[in-house]
Amino acid sequence: MTGYILAAILLPAMPCESLQALTLPSTTITTAVMMPTGPLSSQPGALPPPPGVQTASAPPNGALGYYTNERPLIVAAHCRVVAVIRPTPDSEIGMELWLPANQWNGKFQMVGNGGWAGRPLTPFGALNQGYATAWTDTGHTGASGAFALGHPEKVVDFAYRAVHETAIKSKAIIAAYYGQMPALSYFTGCSTGGRQGLMAAQRFPEDFDGIVAAAPAQNMTGVATWRFSAEVSVRKDVVCTVPAAKLAMVNRAVLTRCDALDGVVDQILNDPRQCRFDPSTLLCQGDDSDSCLTACQVAALKMAYAPITTRNGVTIFPGLVPGGESRWSMFAAAGPEPGMANDLDLFRFVVHQDADWDWRAFDAQRDSALASERVGFLNATNPDLSAFKARGGKLILYHGWNDGGNGGAISPLTSIDYYESVLRRMGPEQSDWFRLFMVPGMAHCLGGPAPDQVNWMGALERWREAGIAPDRLTAARVNINFQVDMTRPLCAYPQVPKYTGIGSTNDASNFVCRAP
Repeated sequence: MTGYILAAILLPAMPCESLQALTLPSTTITTAVMMPTGPLSSQPGALPPPPGVQTASAPPNGALGYYTNERPLIVAAHCRVVAVIRPTPDSEIGMELWLPANQWNGKFQMVGNGGWAGRPLTPFGALNQGYATAWTDTGHTGASGAFALGHPEKVVDFAYRAVHETAIKSKAIIAAYYGQMPALSYFTGCSTGGRQGLMAAQRFPEDFDGIVAAAPAQNMTGVATWRFSAEVSVRKDVVCTVPAAKLAMVNRAVLTRCDALDGVVDQILNDPRQCRFDPSTLLCQGDDSDSCLTACQVAALKMAYAPITTRNGVTIFPGLVPGGESRWSMFAAAGPEPGMANDLDLFRFVVHQDADWDWRAFDAQRDSALASERVGFLNATNPDLSAFKARGGKLILYHGWNDGGNGGAISPLTSIDYYESVLRRMGPEQSDWFRLFMVPGMAHCLGGPAPDQVNWMGALERWREAGIAPDRLTAARVNINFQVDMTRPLCAYPQVPKYTGIGSTNDASNFVCRAP
């Protein structure tokens, strides 16, 4: 039976308000109230997107569901359930579950978080598609890592326990409300949410039948080490700041050199690894200006492209790739203290457990090793996904090639590294359940000069429910008037899109997927 048929017949089996009396282990349901159809802005917890995140009128992936005031979105009627889960004496995991009042599709979708989480989401996209949908604050409120100070169990909640507990409790509430368990359960998330998805597949393979993990911070301690090392180096004058105007200049130079390598001049690099760019070519030959780089600015750019390694050469985290330089704000150093609060909080509150820890004392070698020793469980880097595969799970991993800004700065190479680690561990042919898509031109989670709107959940559903594997997907670019002005294909890695030479380069149908 398909989800579309289920949507016509699956209605609530009990009143919404009755859910508040439901008894679940270590759980208190504080709210169970019917919400009528109405604008998203009127929904409890509806917030505008975080700084630097672009908005969309209707995100096709059914994930976070950000909105614009100019085009308010209508949220379907639903039963809103708010609960607190306390699996340990020091845990206080907040969760919300939105249950469609009229047309449930018989499935459950959980949406992931960003950064340190601790803030509500507005998962209207999944709800309006008929999903019972949930999110969690991961055990604390606020977007800071200060919650970790003196609270080791809360760190575990953030690392993996909150998502697992929310999934378990959500399914129980769904069963009570509709009289049956969800037929299938999905997870989708980006950045921290991507890490949460991979963590679920690794630690709790029974929680979800399909997962979309985007731009994952799966090596959380590694990416924090790389980014923080860059920021500290700039602020301690190891290398110079690179102002926004110069970052844009560098980006133009990169595109001048490499844009045509893929056969189309469009400000998009289909595979930036093919671009051989040396920032030394922009070294000022005379006075400093916005059209050249000083010697220490050249050093900063070389740091950006390079991995950070241990003293014996083991990679801690890979560097960035050419193409997205204009967004590399960590080298612009606006302000006296590191701007990547996620990383400062990790080392200050989580690793060192010291609110007065001075970031100037940061040592990449020592602090990276200390982070791995003390909180390595934050990382979702285990390549053994055999249990998830054995259950019939499907995993789509995707990452924008232009990631490096928007508050994320997670090298796209880390997703390739993880994908290849799974193949090394489980065998070279895993495409029947696991696929990676690299998105040319896309920044962190979304944005950038290229098409970034993709129906990832639709692709996952077709794969899990109908056996239609995602060989090629279509991405759309939506302009400020909410019109699609470009489409491009996304190819299952390692294939890349190639222009046929006939027709508009703004039309995905004029491209094919080929091995590089």
